[in-house]
Amino acid sequence: MNRILVVGSGSWGTALVKILLENKSLFVDWWVRDDKMAKKINAKGQNPRYLRSVQLDTSRLRADTNIEQLILDNDCILLVTPSAFIADLLKDISSDQLKSKKIISAIKGVEPNSLKIVGEYLFEYKDVKESDFGVITGPCHAEEVAQEKLSYLTFASTNEKFVDEICSLISCEYISVFPSADIYGTEIAAVLKNVYSIACGICLSLGYGDNFQAVLVSNAIREIKRFIAAVHPIDRDADDSAYLGDLLVTAYSKYSRNRTFGTMLGKGYSISSALMEMEMIAEGYYATESIHKLNDDYHIHMPILEFVYQVIYGTFDVEGEAKKLTLLLN
Repeated sequence: MNRILVVGSGSWGTALVKILLENKSLFVDWWVRDDKMAKKINAKGQNPRYLRSVQLDTSRLRADTNIEQLILDNDCILLVTPSAFIADLLKDISSDQLKSKKIISAIKGVEPNSLKIVGEYLFEYKDVKESDFGVITGPCHAEEVAQEKLSYLTFASTNEKFVDEICSLISCEYISVFPSADIYGTEIAAVLKNVYSIACGICLSLGYGDNFQAVLVSNAIREIKRFIAAVHPIDRDADDSAYLGDLLVTAYSKYSRNRTFGTMLGKGYSISSALMEMEMIAEGYYATESIHKLNDDYHIHMPILEFVYQVIYGTFDVEGEAKKLTLLLN
C-alpha cells in the first residue's frame, strides 16, 4: 500500500495523518470540511484548528473537500469523523463506490440513528465486507502523539493479511501496534470507555476522591466485559490495552474530552452550555443514549451507564444520581 485517505480533520485525524506520514513511502490524501482549511494545510503543512504545533510533510500530503474524488483515488479509507456525522458524510457515497476498498474506523462512537457501531453500520448500509474492514483503537491521546510520546495502538480485523499490512504501515519510533481479530469487542469497548470517562469527570467535580475513582473504574471495566461478552461472545482478554488501557487513559487523563465534559456537568453546567463551551465533540454524549437503547435488547446490569444516562437524558439530578451510584458499586 502506498496511498491512503484519511477522512476527518479533528485532533485525532491530525494525529493519525502525522503517524501515517512517518512512513516515507506513503502518500496521504486528507478530506476536510472546508476549502479554507484545505488551502492552509496544503500551503503550510499545519491544521489551523487542531494540534497546530504539528508540522506535516506537504510533499506527500493533499488536503481536499471533494470526498467522492478522494474515495475514487484511494483503495484504503481511514474514517476519523465523529460518529454522529458518519451517516450524513456517506449519504451520497454508494456501495459500489466503496466496493473492494479497505475501510478502517478510528471512530469511537455509535451511529445514533441505527444504534450500530461503525463496522456494523458499514456492513449493513454500505455493503462493506467484514474482511475489508478494520478498527484502530487503544490508549492513545492525540496530544501525546503530537509530542511523539511513546504510545500503543491496536489494529483489529478478521483479515490477517490486512492486519499485518496496517500494523506495519502505522508503526514508527513512537507508535507500537498490536494485532487483533476482535473487531466488535474493540469497537464497543472504545465506545463505552467514553461514557465511563464522563462518569469519572462528574464524580471528580462532585468531590469524590481517588479512592472512589478507583472503585468506579474497576466497576466500569466489569461493565465493559459484561456488555461485549453479551453482544459478541468470543474468547478475549478485556484486560488488554485495547480495552482496559483505553478506559484508563480516558478516565484519568487531562486530555480526555469526555472526562472534561463530565467535570463541567459536575460543576453545574447545563448540557447545552457544556457542549457549546467544548471545542471538540465528546463522543460519550451520543454514545450514552445509543448504548442505553441498545441495552434494551440485552438487559445487562450497567449501573454506571444508567448513572450517566440519567444525568444527561433523564433526571438531570447530578448529585442525587451520584449518590444512588455509590450504593451500587463494589
